[in-house]
Amino acid sequence: MLVTLYTSRVILQVLGIDDYGLYQTVGGVVGFLSFISNALATATSRFITFVLGRGGEKDLTNTFSTTLTTHILIGLGVALLAETMGLWYVYNKMVIPEERFDVALVVFHFSIITAFISIIQIPFNAQVIAHEKMSVFAYIGIYEAVSKLGIVYLISIGNWDKLIVYALLLFLVSLSMFIFYVLYCKNYFLETSFRLGIDKKLFKEIFCFSGWSLFANGAIALSNQGILLLLNLFFAPAVVTARSISLQVSNVAGQFVQNFRTAANPQIVKRFAAGDLQGSKNLLLDSTKYSYYLMLIIALPLFLLSEPLLNLWLVEVPEYTVVFLQIVVVQSLFQVFDSSFYTALYAKGRIRENALLSPTIIFICFPIVYLLFRFGASPVALSWAYLISYALLGMIIKPILINKIADYNWHEIYSVYKVCLFVSLTALPVPLYLYYSFGVNTFGGGMMVLVVSLLSVVVSVWMLGLSKDMRQRLLTAVKTRIF
Repeated sequence: MLVTLYTSRVILQVLGIDDYGLYQTVGGVVGFLSFISNALATATSRFITFVLGRGGEKDLTNTFSTTLTTHILIGLGVALLAETMGLWYVYNKMVIPEERFDVALVVFHFSIITAFISIIQIPFNAQVIAHEKMSVFAYIGIYEAVSKLGIVYLISIGNWDKLIVYALLLFLVSLSMFIFYVLYCKNYFLETSFRLGIDKKLFKEIFCFSGWSLFANGAIALSNQGILLLLNLFFAPAVVTARSISLQVSNVAGQFVQNFRTAANPQIVKRFAAGDLQGSKNLLLDSTKYSYYLMLIIALPLFLLSEPLLNLWLVEVPEYTVVFLQIVVVQSLFQVFDSSFYTALYAKGRIRENALLSPTIIFICFPIVYLLFRFGASPVALSWAYLISYALLGMIIKPILINKIADYNWHEIYSVYKVCLFVSLTALPVPLYLYYSFGVNTFGGGMMVLVVSLLSVVVSVWMLGLSKDMRQRLLTAVKTRIF
């Protein structure tokens, strides 16, 4: 998380605004297709984990071969689409300085190859997560972070074209991660024996599941892109930049919590596949609370210290960035419930209703925000609209879906909300008092608010958010490691 925030700032400085914008624009043609890869990753991980929980090496080998063949075909399709329609768009529609056009083409081709590698890596990545080899998952994440630091250093030295070197090094990092995943899976998981072929019945199930996931991810990606165009229609480019920066920080913080969910989700699916429905429910509800606590630990200090942190991170902070970030941080707390409860539908394999409802709620924001802007509303209205949308999804829509589809009862669901609410209300008063009494614009005041915010959340979670049994287990674990 910290490396991502640091490198994004330094890369902007090293490449310069024009080349950084060029990379984001040209790479964005391929990057926009990332929602395809996200949908495929969701489906692949679910089916491999489900078969692993149910047992049967033959079924697992068949599932892996089918998913890998499917990903190779889709990867080739994405590459073909990008090298034809995407290339046409680069030549005919993009505004690129003539002296940088050849460089833009090189970057574009590297982006396509990197996207192809990322797509065919998905089944191997899913194998590691399904087998719960989280240490490997962590090490490869650390390797990626260190590699990004290395990239920052390498593009800052020498007289070569920094943009081409940047695209080349990102490709090499992606290739090395792919080779590692392939070799690790071949050595440690017997079912990783690839044969070119597709099980038609299994392919149909995966296609239906990933189709709904693809629809939802694509709709939300289009909506997010449309919102940025809407901001650009009514306000200066600096407002778009402010919104993008706030989302970047929020996404990095959200990924921190998502990695925790990555560790919990396989067990939820495996227990469901093995017929232990109550065990699957208990783990999902507990992991939802713990995900919320993790996000609250990040969200509270980030909300209170948003202005000094942005001033420290950026050379110049665009107008509205602070308030955008503060609202997005609150929104991220509701998104915890939205994404966590989705796992119940994901485990059962019933995501159709969610794929229809979630994008619809997000899409409704678009005409509402457009009308608000037409009548002279501030750009902050956009953030409030999205906050309300995710509150509806996390607090109303998802509970109804998991109650109707996955047989979660209302008492189980709202007991999670109650505990999280008590923890939040208990953690707030002292940090808020210090914030309004001493401020955060001085180093001493900022550090005091930071430390007290973290301690306040930790104490609230310990006293109210954990059961007596969990507190005892944590104490035992700490004593065992120390002594």
